Amino acid sequence: MVVVGIPFIFICAFTLSLAFLLSKFLSKGQPKNVPKGSLGYPIIGETLSFLKAQRQNKGSDWLEQRTSKYGTVFKTSLMGSPTVFIIGQAGNKFVLSSPDDVLSAKKPLTLQKIFGRQSLVELTGSRYRLVKGEMMKFLKPECLQNYVKEMDELVNTELLREFKENETIGVVEFMKKLSYDMACNILFDIKDENTREALFEDFIIAFKAIHSLPINFPGTTFWRGQRARERIIDRILPIMNKRREELSKGLLSSTNDMLSCLLALRDENHQPLADDIITDNFIFLFVASHDTSATLMTLMIWKLSRDQEVYNKVLEEQMEIIKQREGTEDRLTWADVQKMKYTWRVAQELMRMIPPLFGSFRKALKDTSYQGYDIPKGWQVYWAAYGTHMNNDIFKNPLKFDPSRFETPTKPIPPFSYLPFGAGLHYCIGNEFARVETLTTIHNFIKMYEWSQVNPEEPITRQPMPYPSMGLPIKIKPRSNTMT
Repeated sequence: MVVVGIPFIFICAFTLSLAFLLSKFLSKGQPKNVPKGSLGYPIIGETLSFLKAQRQNKGSDWLEQRTSKYGTVFKTSLMGSPTVFIIGQAGNKFVLSSPDDVLSAKKPLTLQKIFGRQSLVELTGSRYRLVKGEMMKFLKPECLQNYVKEMDELVNTELLREFKENETIGVVEFMKKLSYDMACNILFDIKDENTREALFEDFIIAFKAIHSLPINFPGTTFWRGQRARERIIDRILPIMNKRREELSKGLLSSTNDMLSCLLALRDENHQPLADDIITDNFIFLFVASHDTSATLMTLMIWKLSRDQEVYNKVLEEQMEIIKQREGTEDRLTWADVQKMKYTWRVAQELMRMIPPLFGSFRKALKDTSYQGYDIPKGWQVYWAAYGTHMNNDIFKNPLKFDPSRFETPTKPIPPFSYLPFGAGLHYCIGNEFARVETLTTIHNFIKMYEWSQVNPEEPITRQPMPYPSMGLPIKIKPRSNTMT
Protein backbone atom coordinates (compact mmCIF):
# COMPACT_ATOMS: atom_id res chain seq x y z
CA MET A 1 0.00 0.00 0.00
CA VAL A 2 2.83 2.40 0.87
CA VAL A 3 4.62 1.76 -2.41
CA VAL A 4 1.48 2.39 -4.43
CA GLY A 5 0.78 5.63 -2.56
CA ILE A 6 4.18 7.26 -3.09
CA PRO A 7 3.70 8.19 -6.76
CA PHE A 8 0.30 9.73 -5.99
CA ILE A 9 1.72 11.80 -3.13
CA PHE A 10 4.60 12.89 -5.35
CA ILE A 11 2.22 13.91 -8.15
CA CYS A 12 0.07 15.92 -5.74
CA ALA A 13 3.07 17.70 -4.23
CA PHE A 14 4.60 18.41 -7.62
CA THR A 15 1.28 19.67 -9.03
CA LEU A 16 0.66 21.96 -6.07
CA SER A 17 4.16 23.40 -6.36
CA LEU A 18 3.65 24.10 -10.04
CA ALA A 19 0.25 25.56 -9.28
CA PHE A 20 1.73 28.01 -6.78
CA LEU A 21 4.42 29.15 -9.21
CA LEU A 22 1.96 29.46 -12.09
CA SER A 23 -0.53 31.46 -10.04
CA LYS A 24 2.25 33.87 -9.12
CA PHE A 25 3.30 34.15 -12.74
CA LEU A 26 -0.23 34.73 -14.01
CA SER A 27 -0.92 37.40 -11.42
CA LYS A 28 1.99 39.55 -12.65
CA GLY A 29 1.23 42.23 -15.15
CA GLN A 30 -2.21 40.89 -15.98
CA PRO A 31 -4.38 43.53 -17.70
CA LYS A 32 -7.12 44.87 -15.46
CA ASN A 33 -9.92 44.42 -17.96
CA VAL A 34 -9.76 40.71 -18.73
CA PRO A 35 -13.23 39.14 -19.01
CA LYS A 36 -15.08 38.12 -15.88
CA GLY A 37 -15.00 34.48 -14.90
CA SER A 38 -13.03 31.99 -12.85
CA LEU A 39 -9.67 30.38 -13.56
CA GLY A 40 -10.68 27.51 -11.28
CA TYR A 41 -8.06 25.42 -9.55
CA PRO A 42 -4.34 26.03 -10.18
CA ILE A 43 -3.01 24.16 -13.25
CA ILE A 44 -6.18 22.09 -13.60
CA GLY A 45 -8.41 25.16 -13.90
CA GLU A 46 -11.91 24.10 -14.90
CA THR A 47 -10.69 21.31 -17.18
CA LEU A 48 -12.25 18.50 -15.14
CA SER A 49 -15.72 20.10 -15.01
CA PHE A 50 -15.52 20.93 -18.73
CA LEU A 51 -14.54 17.38 -19.68
CA LYS A 52 -17.17 15.92 -17.34
CA ALA A 53 -19.83 18.05 -19.02
CA GLN A 54 -18.60 16.89 -22.42
CA ARG A 55 -18.75 13.22 -21.42
CA GLN A 56 -22.34 13.70 -20.27
CA ASN A 57 -23.18 15.69 -23.45
CA LYS A 58 -23.96 18.69 -21.24
CA GLY A 59 -21.40 21.07 -22.69
CA SER A 60 -24.22 23.50 -23.50
CA ASP A 61 -25.25 23.50 -19.82
CA TRP A 62 -21.63 24.18 -18.81
CA LEU A 63 -21.59 27.18 -21.15
CA GLU A 64 -24.99 28.49 -20.09
CA GLN A 65 -24.00 28.42 -16.42
CA ARG A 66 -21.10 30.77 -17.24
CA THR A 67 -22.72 32.97 -19.86
CA SER A 68 -25.69 33.61 -17.56
CA LYS A 69 -23.27 34.68 -14.83
CA TYR A 70 -20.52 36.44 -16.80
CA GLY A 71 -21.93 37.12 -20.28
CA THR A 72 -20.97 35.78 -23.72
CA VAL A 73 -17.30 36.62 -23.15
CA PHE A 74 -15.78 35.02 -20.07
CA LYS A 75 -12.50 33.64 -18.78
CA THR A 76 -11.67 30.20 -17.48
CA SER A 77 -8.66 27.87 -17.58
CA LEU A 78 -8.54 24.70 -19.71
CA MET A 79 -5.80 22.19 -20.48
CA GLY A 80 -3.30 24.06 -18.32
CA SER A 81 -3.79 27.53 -19.83
CA PRO A 82 -6.00 30.56 -19.10
CA THR A 83 -8.73 30.71 -21.72
CA VAL A 84 -11.24 33.28 -22.97
CA PHE A 85 -14.55 31.88 -24.29
CA ILE A 86 -16.21 34.02 -26.96
CA ILE A 87 -19.77 32.94 -27.79
CA GLY A 88 -21.98 33.99 -30.72
CA GLN A 89 -21.76 34.85 -34.41
CA ALA A 90 -19.74 38.04 -33.96
CA GLY A 91 -17.40 36.19 -31.62
CA ASN A 92 -16.98 33.33 -34.09
CA LYS A 93 -16.08 35.81 -36.80
CA PHE A 94 -13.56 37.55 -34.57
CA VAL A 95 -11.84 34.32 -33.54
CA LEU A 96 -11.91 32.54 -36.91
CA SER A 97 -10.99 35.47 -39.13
CA SER A 98 -8.31 37.15 -37.01
CA PRO A 99 -4.84 37.15 -38.62
CA ASP A 100 -2.48 34.35 -37.62
CA ASP A 101 -0.10 36.83 -36.01
CA VAL A 102 -2.87 37.86 -33.61
CA LEU A 103 -4.84 34.67 -32.94
CA SER A 104 -2.92 31.64 -34.05
CA ALA A 105 -4.38 28.21 -34.65
CA LYS A 106 -1.77 26.88 -32.22
CA LYS A 107 -3.41 24.36 -29.97
CA PRO A 108 -3.11 23.43 -26.28
CA LEU A 109 -0.08 21.48 -25.11
CA THR A 110 -1.85 18.12 -25.37
CA LEU A 111 -2.70 18.67 -29.05
CA GLN A 112 0.78 19.99 -29.82
CA LYS A 113 2.43 16.96 -28.28
CA ILE A 114 0.26 14.46 -30.19
CA PHE A 115 -0.08 16.24 -33.55
CA GLY A 116 3.41 17.75 -33.41
CA ARG A 117 4.50 21.36 -33.80
CA GLN A 118 4.64 21.16 -37.60
CA SER A 119 1.11 19.90 -38.27
CA LEU A 120 -1.26 21.92 -40.41
CA VAL A 121 -3.11 23.25 -37.35
CA GLU A 122 0.17 24.75 -36.09
CA LEU A 123 1.65 26.08 -39.34
CA THR A 124 1.16 29.68 -40.43
CA GLY A 125 1.99 31.92 -43.38
CA SER A 126 3.67 30.59 -46.52
CA ARG A 127 4.47 27.19 -45.00
CA TYR A 128 0.82 26.67 -44.10
CA ARG A 129 -0.29 27.59 -47.63
CA LEU A 130 2.34 25.31 -49.17
CA VAL A 131 1.39 22.21 -47.18
CA LYS A 132 -2.36 22.86 -47.34
CA GLY A 133 -2.14 23.31 -51.12
CA GLU A 134 -0.57 19.86 -51.57
CA MET A 135 -3.14 18.21 -49.33
CA MET A 136 -5.99 19.82 -51.23
CA LYS A 137 -4.81 18.11 -54.42
CA PHE A 138 -6.23 14.91 -52.94
CA LEU A 139 -9.24 16.39 -51.13
CA LYS A 140 -10.92 18.70 -53.62
CA PRO A 141 -14.07 17.46 -55.42
CA GLU A 142 -12.33 17.04 -58.79
CA CYS A 143 -10.04 14.45 -57.21
CA LEU A 144 -12.56 12.82 -54.91
CA GLN A 145 -14.76 11.77 -57.82
CA ASN A 146 -11.95 9.39 -58.82
CA TYR A 147 -12.18 7.63 -55.44
CA VAL A 148 -15.93 6.96 -55.29
CA LYS A 149 -15.86 3.48 -56.80
CA GLU A 150 -12.94 2.42 -54.60
CA MET A 151 -14.72 3.79 -51.52
CA ASP A 152 -17.90 1.97 -52.52
CA GLU A 153 -16.08 -1.34 -52.96
CA LEU A 154 -14.27 -0.96 -49.63
CA VAL A 155 -17.46 -0.20 -47.69
CA ASN A 156 -19.33 -3.05 -49.38
CA THR A 157 -16.53 -5.53 -48.65
CA GLU A 158 -16.14 -4.52 -44.99
CA LEU A 159 -19.88 -4.62 -44.37
CA LEU A 160 -20.11 -8.14 -45.79
CA ARG A 161 -17.09 -9.27 -43.78
CA GLU A 162 -18.30 -7.75 -40.51
CA PHE A 163 -21.88 -8.92 -40.74
CA LYS A 164 -21.28 -12.36 -42.24
CA GLU A 165 -21.54 -14.17 -38.91
CA ASN A 166 -22.84 -11.44 -36.62
CA GLU A 167 -26.41 -10.60 -35.75
CA THR A 168 -25.37 -7.80 -33.41
CA ILE A 169 -22.51 -5.38 -34.01
CA GLY A 170 -21.10 -2.25 -32.34
CA VAL A 171 -21.48 0.59 -34.83
CA VAL A 172 -18.95 2.91 -33.15
CA GLU A 173 -16.05 0.49 -33.42
CA PHE A 174 -17.05 -0.57 -36.92
CA MET A 175 -17.19 3.01 -38.19
CA LYS A 176 -13.86 3.89 -36.57
CA LYS A 177 -12.20 0.93 -38.26
CA LEU A 178 -13.94 1.63 -41.57
CA SER A 179 -12.88 5.29 -41.68
CA TYR A 180 -9.35 4.30 -40.68
CA ASP A 181 -9.18 1.75 -43.50
CA MET A 182 -10.55 4.37 -45.86
CA ALA A 183 -7.69 6.71 -44.96
CA CYS A 184 -5.12 3.91 -45.30
CA ASN A 185 -6.39 2.91 -48.75
CA ILE A 186 -7.42 6.21 -50.31
CA LEU A 187 -5.11 8.80 -48.78
CA PHE A 188 -1.91 6.98 -47.82
CA ASP A 189 -1.82 3.69 -49.74
CA ILE A 190 -0.79 1.65 -46.69
CA LYS A 191 -1.64 -1.95 -47.52
CA ASP A 192 0.43 -4.09 -45.13
CA GLU A 193 -2.06 -5.54 -42.63
CA ASN A 194 0.39 -5.83 -39.71
CA THR A 195 1.42 -2.20 -40.08
CA ARG A 196 -2.20 -1.07 -40.36
CA GLU A 197 -3.30 -2.96 -37.25
CA ALA A 198 -0.38 -1.68 -35.16
CA LEU A 199 -0.95 1.91 -36.29
CA PHE A 200 -4.68 1.64 -35.61
CA GLU A 201 -4.14 0.66 -31.97
CA ASP A 202 -1.67 3.47 -31.41
CA PHE A 203 -3.88 6.09 -33.07
CA ILE A 204 -6.69 5.20 -30.66
CA ILE A 205 -4.33 5.70 -27.70
CA ALA A 206 -2.96 8.94 -29.12
CA PHE A 207 -6.42 10.37 -29.78
CA LYS A 208 -7.49 9.83 -26.17
CA ALA A 209 -4.50 11.88 -25.03
CA ILE A 210 -5.50 14.93 -27.08
CA HIS A 211 -8.22 15.95 -24.62
CA SER A 212 -6.55 14.84 -21.42
CA LEU A 213 -4.81 16.70 -18.62
CA PRO A 214 -1.21 17.54 -19.64
CA ILE A 215 0.32 15.50 -16.82
CA ASN A 216 3.29 13.62 -18.22
CA PHE A 217 3.80 10.89 -15.65
CA PRO A 218 4.04 7.17 -16.49
CA GLY A 219 0.62 5.62 -16.72
CA THR A 220 -1.34 8.81 -17.41
CA THR A 221 -3.42 9.14 -20.58
CA PHE A 222 -1.18 11.99 -21.76
CA TRP A 223 2.00 9.94 -21.20
CA ARG A 224 0.57 6.90 -23.00
CA GLY A 225 -0.48 9.09 -25.92
CA GLN A 226 3.06 10.41 -26.37
CA ARG A 227 4.50 6.89 -26.32
CA ALA A 228 1.92 5.90 -28.96
CA ARG A 229 2.98 8.87 -31.11
CA GLU A 230 6.61 7.71 -30.88
CA ARG A 231 5.64 4.24 -32.07
CA ILE A 232 3.61 5.70 -34.96
CA ILE A 233 6.63 7.67 -36.12
CA ASP A 234 8.90 4.64 -35.79
CA ARG A 235 6.55 2.71 -38.08
CA ILE A 236 6.03 5.41 -40.68
CA LEU A 237 9.68 6.47 -41.13
CA PRO A 238 10.71 3.23 -42.95
CA ILE A 239 7.68 3.64 -45.25
CA MET A 240 8.73 7.23 -45.97
CA ASN A 241 12.31 6.19 -46.72
CA LYS A 242 11.17 3.49 -49.11
CA ARG A 243 8.82 5.82 -50.97
CA ARG A 244 11.46 8.54 -51.12
CA GLU A 245 13.78 6.06 -52.82
CA GLU A 246 11.05 4.92 -55.24
CA LEU A 247 10.26 8.54 -56.09
CA SER A 248 13.91 9.28 -56.85
CA LYS A 249 14.12 6.25 -59.18
CA GLY A 250 10.90 7.11 -60.97
CA LEU A 251 9.18 3.97 -59.69
CA LEU A 252 6.49 5.93 -57.89
CA SER A 253 4.50 9.02 -58.82
CA SER A 254 3.96 11.90 -56.40
CA THR A 255 0.27 11.65 -57.27
CA ASN A 256 0.03 8.07 -55.95
CA ASP A 257 -0.96 9.11 -52.42
CA MET A 258 -0.75 12.01 -50.00
CA LEU A 259 2.39 10.74 -48.27
CA SER A 260 4.27 10.50 -51.57
CA CYS A 261 2.95 13.93 -52.50
CA LEU A 262 4.43 15.49 -49.35
CA LEU A 263 7.72 13.65 -49.84
CA ALA A 264 8.03 15.04 -53.36
CA LEU A 265 7.09 18.59 -52.34
CA ARG A 266 9.75 21.31 -52.43
CA ASP A 267 9.60 24.56 -50.46
CA GLU A 268 10.33 28.08 -51.64
CA ASN A 269 14.06 27.30 -51.49
CA HIS A 270 13.59 24.13 -53.58
CA GLN A 271 14.35 21.97 -50.54
CA PRO A 272 12.38 18.88 -49.51
CA LEU A 273 10.21 19.09 -46.40
CA ALA A 274 11.81 17.98 -43.15
CA ASP A 275 10.73 14.59 -41.84
CA ASP A 276 8.98 16.12 -38.82
CA ILE A 277 6.67 18.16 -41.06
CA ILE A 278 5.67 15.01 -42.92
CA THR A 279 5.24 12.80 -39.84
CA ASP A 280 3.33 15.49 -37.93
CA ASN A 281 0.91 15.96 -40.81
CA PHE A 282 0.58 12.22 -41.34
CA ILE A 283 -0.61 11.93 -37.72
CA PHE A 284 -2.83 15.01 -37.99
CA LEU A 285 -4.52 13.80 -41.18
CA PHE A 286 -5.14 10.31 -39.83
CA VAL A 287 -6.74 11.63 -36.66
CA ALA A 288 -8.77 14.28 -38.52
CA SER A 289 -9.97 12.03 -41.34
CA HIS A 290 -10.58 8.99 -39.18
CA ASP A 291 -12.46 10.08 -36.08
CA THR A 292 -14.49 12.99 -37.47
CA SER A 293 -15.93 10.85 -40.26
CA ALA A 294 -16.54 7.94 -37.89
CA THR A 295 -18.52 10.28 -35.62
CA LEU A 296 -20.82 11.49 -38.38
CA MET A 297 -21.40 8.03 -39.86
CA THR A 298 -22.21 6.62 -36.42
CA LEU A 299 -24.64 9.42 -35.63
CA MET A 300 -26.37 8.84 -38.97
CA ILE A 301 -27.04 5.19 -38.06
CA TRP A 302 -28.12 6.30 -34.57
CA LYS A 303 -30.60 8.83 -36.00
CA LEU A 304 -31.96 6.47 -38.66
CA SER A 305 -32.56 3.88 -35.93
CA ARG A 306 -34.67 6.31 -33.91
CA ASP A 307 -36.62 8.33 -36.49
CA GLN A 308 -38.83 6.27 -38.81
CA GLU A 309 -39.89 9.24 -40.91
CA VAL A 310 -36.32 10.28 -41.65
CA TYR A 311 -35.32 6.66 -42.23
CA ASN A 312 -38.10 6.17 -44.80
CA LYS A 313 -37.10 9.27 -46.75
CA VAL A 314 -33.41 8.29 -46.81
CA LEU A 315 -34.33 4.74 -47.86
CA GLU A 316 -36.54 6.04 -50.65
CA GLU A 317 -33.79 8.30 -51.97
CA GLN A 318 -31.14 5.58 -51.90
CA MET A 319 -33.32 2.95 -53.54
CA GLU A 320 -34.26 5.37 -56.31
CA ILE A 321 -30.55 5.89 -57.01
CA ILE A 322 -30.06 2.12 -57.27
CA LYS A 323 -33.07 1.83 -59.57
CA GLN A 324 -31.75 4.54 -61.90
CA ARG A 325 -28.35 2.83 -62.05
CA GLU A 326 -29.66 -0.60 -63.08
CA GLY A 327 -27.97 -1.95 -66.17
CA THR A 328 -25.39 0.84 -66.38
CA GLU A 329 -23.00 0.75 -63.42
CA ASP A 330 -22.18 -1.97 -60.90
CA ARG A 331 -20.73 0.48 -58.40
CA LEU A 332 -21.61 3.88 -57.02
CA THR A 333 -20.60 6.88 -59.16
CA TRP A 334 -19.86 10.53 -58.47
CA ALA A 335 -23.16 11.44 -60.13
CA ASP A 336 -24.98 9.10 -57.73
CA VAL A 337 -23.40 10.81 -54.72
CA GLN A 338 -24.58 14.20 -55.96
CA LYS A 339 -28.18 12.89 -55.98
CA MET A 340 -28.11 12.11 -52.24
CA LYS A 341 -29.44 15.54 -51.34
CA TYR A 342 -31.89 14.59 -48.60
CA THR A 343 -29.44 12.15 -47.01
CA TRP A 344 -26.83 14.91 -46.77
CA ARG A 345 -29.36 17.37 -45.34
CA VAL A 346 -29.98 14.83 -42.56
CA ALA A 347 -26.24 14.79 -41.92
CA GLN A 348 -26.11 18.61 -41.93
CA GLU A 349 -28.92 18.85 -39.39
CA LEU A 350 -27.25 16.24 -37.20
CA MET A 351 -24.03 18.27 -37.27
CA ARG A 352 -26.00 21.37 -36.30
CA MET A 353 -27.57 19.71 -33.27
CA ILE A 354 -24.60 17.48 -32.37
CA PRO A 355 -21.52 19.12 -33.95
CA PRO A 356 -18.49 16.81 -34.30
CA LEU A 357 -16.39 19.54 -32.68
CA PHE A 358 -17.90 21.32 -29.70
CA GLY A 359 -15.54 24.19 -30.49
CA SER A 360 -11.85 24.88 -30.94
CA PHE A 361 -8.90 26.77 -29.53
CA ARG A 362 -6.82 29.66 -30.80
CA LYS A 363 -3.84 31.24 -29.04
CA ALA A 364 -3.16 34.97 -28.65
CA LEU A 365 0.32 35.70 -30.01
CA LYS A 366 0.05 39.32 -28.92
CA ASP A 367 -2.17 41.34 -26.63
CA THR A 368 -5.54 41.93 -28.27
CA SER A 369 -9.08 42.83 -27.28
CA TYR A 370 -12.70 42.00 -28.03
CA GLN A 371 -15.77 44.00 -27.05
CA GLY A 372 -13.68 46.09 -24.66
CA TYR A 373 -12.11 43.11 -22.90
CA ASP A 374 -8.36 42.52 -22.89
CA ILE A 375 -7.05 39.17 -24.11
CA PRO A 376 -3.44 38.84 -22.92
CA LYS A 377 -0.67 37.41 -25.04
CA GLY A 378 -0.28 33.68 -24.40
CA TRP A 379 -3.90 33.09 -23.41
CA GLN A 380 -6.10 30.66 -25.31
CA VAL A 381 -9.30 31.75 -27.04
CA TYR A 382 -12.16 29.29 -27.57
CA TRP A 383 -15.17 29.50 -29.89
CA ALA A 384 -18.12 27.13 -29.44
CA ALA A 385 -20.57 26.00 -32.12
CA TYR A 386 -23.41 25.86 -29.60
CA GLY A 387 -23.57 29.65 -29.44
CA THR A 388 -25.00 29.84 -32.95
CA HIS A 389 -26.17 26.31 -33.78
CA MET A 390 -28.85 26.47 -31.09
CA ASN A 391 -29.69 30.15 -31.46
CA ASN A 392 -33.38 30.68 -32.25
CA ASP A 393 -32.63 33.91 -34.12
CA ILE A 394 -30.44 31.97 -36.57
CA PHE A 395 -32.13 28.55 -36.65
CA LYS A 396 -35.85 28.74 -35.91
CA ASN A 397 -36.99 26.12 -33.39
CA PRO A 398 -33.39 24.94 -32.86
CA LEU A 399 -34.43 21.95 -30.74
CA LYS A 400 -36.48 20.53 -33.62
CA PHE A 401 -34.73 18.13 -36.01
CA ASP A 402 -35.56 19.60 -39.40
CA PRO A 403 -33.35 18.71 -42.41
CA SER A 404 -35.45 20.95 -44.64
CA ARG A 405 -33.84 24.03 -43.08
CA PHE A 406 -30.83 23.26 -45.33
CA GLU A 407 -32.96 22.83 -48.44
CA THR A 408 -34.64 26.19 -49.05
CA PRO A 409 -34.03 28.31 -45.95
CA THR A 410 -36.42 31.25 -45.62
CA LYS A 411 -33.38 33.37 -44.95
CA PRO A 412 -29.73 32.59 -45.69
CA ILE A 413 -27.68 31.17 -42.83
CA PRO A 414 -25.41 34.04 -41.73
CA PRO A 415 -21.64 33.58 -42.12
CA PHE A 416 -19.82 32.12 -39.10
CA SER A 417 -23.07 30.65 -37.77
CA TYR A 418 -22.99 27.04 -39.02
CA LEU A 419 -19.61 25.62 -38.08
CA PRO A 420 -19.39 21.82 -38.20
CA PHE A 421 -16.15 22.18 -40.18
CA GLY A 422 -14.99 25.50 -38.75
CA ALA A 423 -14.64 28.63 -40.89
CA GLY A 424 -12.13 31.16 -42.12
CA LEU A 425 -8.55 30.44 -43.16
CA HIS A 426 -8.40 27.19 -41.17
CA TYR A 427 -11.69 25.77 -42.47
CA CYS A 428 -11.47 21.96 -42.39
CA ILE A 429 -9.87 20.80 -45.63
CA GLY A 430 -11.44 17.34 -45.33
CA ASN A 431 -15.09 18.39 -45.31
CA GLU A 432 -15.77 17.14 -48.86
CA PHE A 433 -13.93 13.87 -48.19
CA ALA A 434 -16.12 13.38 -45.10
CA ARG A 435 -19.26 14.07 -47.15
CA VAL A 436 -18.43 11.51 -49.84
CA GLU A 437 -17.27 8.95 -47.28
CA THR A 438 -20.44 9.35 -45.20
CA LEU A 439 -22.85 9.18 -48.14
CA THR A 440 -21.07 6.16 -49.61
CA THR A 441 -21.25 4.34 -46.28
CA ILE A 442 -24.92 5.13 -45.60
CA HIS A 443 -25.82 4.12 -49.18
CA ASN A 444 -24.30 0.66 -48.70
CA PHE A 445 -25.58 0.28 -45.16
CA ILE A 446 -29.19 1.05 -45.99
CA LYS A 447 -29.34 -0.90 -49.26
CA MET A 448 -27.86 -4.06 -47.72
CA TYR A 449 -29.32 -4.26 -44.21
CA GLU A 450 -32.19 -3.51 -41.89
CA TRP A 451 -31.36 -2.83 -38.24
CA SER A 452 -32.65 -1.76 -34.85
CA GLN A 453 -30.97 -0.41 -31.71
CA VAL A 454 -30.26 -2.82 -28.89
CA ASN A 455 -30.57 0.07 -26.41
CA PRO A 456 -33.22 2.47 -27.79
CA GLU A 457 -32.57 5.07 -25.06
CA GLU A 458 -28.78 5.07 -25.52
CA PRO A 459 -27.55 8.64 -24.83
CA ILE A 460 -24.76 10.57 -26.53
CA THR A 461 -21.46 11.23 -24.77
CA ARG A 462 -18.42 13.20 -25.88
CA GLN A 463 -15.06 11.41 -25.62
CA PRO A 464 -14.23 14.10 -26.89
CA MET A 465 -16.15 13.44 -30.14
CA PRO A 466 -19.89 12.76 -29.74
CA TYR A 467 -20.70 9.05 -29.74
CA PRO A 468 -23.52 6.87 -28.43
CA SER A 469 -22.37 6.02 -24.91
CA MET A 470 -22.68 2.23 -25.24
CA GLY A 471 -20.99 1.91 -28.64
CA LEU A 472 -24.34 1.74 -30.48
CA PRO A 473 -24.93 -2.02 -30.63
CA ILE A 474 -27.53 -2.86 -33.28
CA LYS A 475 -29.33 -6.00 -34.38
CA ILE A 476 -29.09 -6.46 -38.13
CA LYS A 477 -30.47 -8.63 -40.86
CA PRO A 478 -30.01 -8.59 -44.65
CA ARG A 479 -32.52 -6.51 -46.54
CA SER A 480 -34.85 -8.78 -48.50
CA ASN A 481 -34.34 -6.79 -51.73
CA THR A 482 -30.58 -6.28 -51.28
CA MET A 483 -28.78 -5.29 -54.46
CA THR A 484 -25.01 -5.62 -54.15
